[in-house]
Amino acid sequence: MRKLFILLMLVPFLGFAQQKGIRFENDLSWAQIKAKAKAENKFIFVDCFTTWCGPCKYMSNTIFPQEIMGNYFNDKFINVQVQMDKTDKDNEYVKSWYEDAASIEKDYAIRAYPTFLYFSPDGEIVHRVVGGGEAEEFIARSSKALSPETQYYSLLGKYKEGNKTPDHLRKTALAARDAGDMQNGGAIFNEYLATQKDLYTKENIELLNSFTSSSKDKGFSIFLNDSKKVDAVLGEGKAMDRVKNIVANEEIYSKMFRRDATGDWAPVEASMKSKYPQIADEMLAQTKAQYYMFKQDWPNFQTQVVAYMKKYGQKASPEQLNQFAWTVFENCPDMSCVKEALEWSKRSLEGKENPMFMDTYANILYRLGRKDEAIAMQEKAVKLSNGDKELNATLTRMKNGEKTWK
Repeated sequence: MRKLFILLMLVPFLGFAQQKGIRFENDLSWAQIKAKAKAENKFIFVDCFTTWCGPCKYMSNTIFPQEIMGNYFNDKFINVQVQMDKTDKDNEYVKSWYEDAASIEKDYAIRAYPTFLYFSPDGEIVHRVVGGGEAEEFIARSSKALSPETQYYSLLGKYKEGNKTPDHLRKTALAARDAGDMQNGGAIFNEYLATQKDLYTKENIELLNSFTSSSKDKGFSIFLNDSKKVDAVLGEGKAMDRVKNIVANEEIYSKMFRRDATGDWAPVEASMKSKYPQIADEMLAQTKAQYYMFKQDWPNFQTQVVAYMKKYGQKASPEQLNQFAWTVFENCPDMSCVKEALEWSKRSLEGKENPMFMDTYANILYRLGRKDEAIAMQEKAVKLSNGDKELNATLTRMKNGEKTWK
């Protein structure tokens, strides 16, 4: 009896421990959510996700369960997660949301995932955020939903009513960017630029960085030709990183990465060396490695990626390092190449512990026969990810001595 009494006493505390993160009302209908928000005078936070979206899973598995998130969102919002796609595995609750999910997608022009919508206690849309982020950053972005001075739809409404002061144009353009509304954001930003005499202020360079996505944009020529001034504000190498991304999209990816591409690099190489001679060799080396990865031509990928990393690897971003390292781990039989990939993966972890990058490093260690080190690193990745199911499954395979690669 005493044991039963103790167990019963523990139940509320166990339940409380499981509610450290955001408490989602995933048993209510959309009408019930709005009624509850109105009754409790709380805003509504809607996580619009899909089952195939990697960043959605990261937010749900790693960010939302954190105590700091629960402390903030549970106090201020009625929270709900809405699955926007349909699958054969959907339960009755998910199916009951199909109609409302479709209406939300249409009414609020949701085109990217994850998208987060914020409604007033009266059920009126006031704010939106596209793309996830780490906990503190996400809380800062979400806090803007609570004030008319920072709510995107309030700012946009004042703009449409005629408020076109430089300060309001800047605030609205930035809010549009966070909302993923680049059509309105780009137009408003251009209106803002027309009011500026000096484009090289810290504030304006930061804005140019947010709204430069094409070689036709005003910021492109500034970033290409005055990179030192830009780097003084954004950090070393940031100007050319932006230029390279744009050039790669326009000159290489759009021509070579189509399913119907011929595979003839000669015209692309000629165009690159003519238009952008200062970055042509580096970009061609990098994108050829990506091309062979795209084509799943692993012998040529190995040759190209090793050549690129030896010559330009010091410039590779953590994301590039992780991508190349993981691809080698999964697909290259040459163990000397796998050993090189271990160093790339190790470098991707410098400065910040990312559980997915740690998973790559642990898997490569494991493939190289360094089982104990691999398990220790994978355990750390699982803990940092708040018990991500896929990472935990890999950890189990490692402990059982099973293969974790193809």
